[in-house]
Amino acid sequence: MPVVVSASLLSFIVATAVTPGLIWLLKHFHLTQPIRKELPAGHQLKHGTPLMAGLTLFTGVIISLVYSPNSMTLFLSVTFVLFSVVGFLDDFWKASRQDPRGISGKMKLVLQFLFTGVLFFYLFTRFQLDTVIPIWTHLTVALQPVVFFVIISLFVVGSANAINFTDGLDGLLTVVAIPTYFFFFLITSSSDIRVFCITMIASLIAFLIYNVYPAKAFMGDTGSLAIGGTLAMLAVIEKVEILVPLLFIIYFAEQFSVIFQVFYFKRTGKRLFRMSPIHYHFGLKYGWTENTIVLAFGAISWMAMLICFAYYHFAMRR
Repeated sequence: MPVVVSASLLSFIVATAVTPGLIWLLKHFHLTQPIRKELPAGHQLKHGTPLMAGLTLFTGVIISLVYSPNSMTLFLSVTFVLFSVVGFLDDFWKASRQDPRGISGKMKLVLQFLFTGVLFFYLFTRFQLDTVIPIWTHLTVALQPVVFFVIISLFVVGSANAINFTDGLDGLLTVVAIPTYFFFFLITSSSDIRVFCITMIASLIAFLIYNVYPAKAFMGDTGSLAIGGTLAMLAVIEKVEILVPLLFIIYFAEQFSVIFQVFYFKRTGKRLFRMSPIHYHFGLKYGWTENTIVLAFGAISWMAMLICFAYYHFAMRR
């Protein structure tokens, strides 16, 4: 426990200290957020806010390696880096060209599936990951390796992009991701995973100082995809796939609101939501402020985490 405390404190202190310098560098090189024209008027005022400040979260990754230089910590750190690379390429395109479209969606998916395949190969060979999915104490579903690989790859990439959708309001993903990491901190028996999760939580709390409304910097895909990749991998490693629909409820609500919006509009010519992802809908339809939406979504994420923890403790833990 002293290791967890000191690692988290150091992550918080370092992340808090380096973020202002990172923000200055991003401004200096004009790596700022272009705003899509269709977004609400309040968001147009955010034009010029530094992008890619999710690089701050690398402090948590580095410190986790310092405190726990083992194979599992290294695996999670590599996962973070690989998904962050995809996000960085997208962010750099947006910021340097002031083009809100970024790189093509196809390119992002190809890279994510490629990296996921490499990571799963390592999990199977180094950690002997099995293809059994626990449902209840003595109830499991065993899948063929190929089927498991396909399904879980889709899950990891889909979850990473769902979490990426959540990074749409000041502080939103930061606030929602903290309880998700905390869930894995609570349930794991691995000291490596525990250290990784607590350093990520500490660096997210530090980043929130600069990301809370009105944000001084945006996380960007550089941070959000990295968070998505590691959280999805943690669900696979800890064998809690059955809990993901609830544990990731905010992320999936954001993603499926976009899917349903497109589907409904193509079928009827009308919008199901005022705007998607769904966090925009609450502001446009009900007049909720950004802080209200962030607090509400954060509270839902904490409640979902607590329910999942209770289910895991009473129904899945052996």
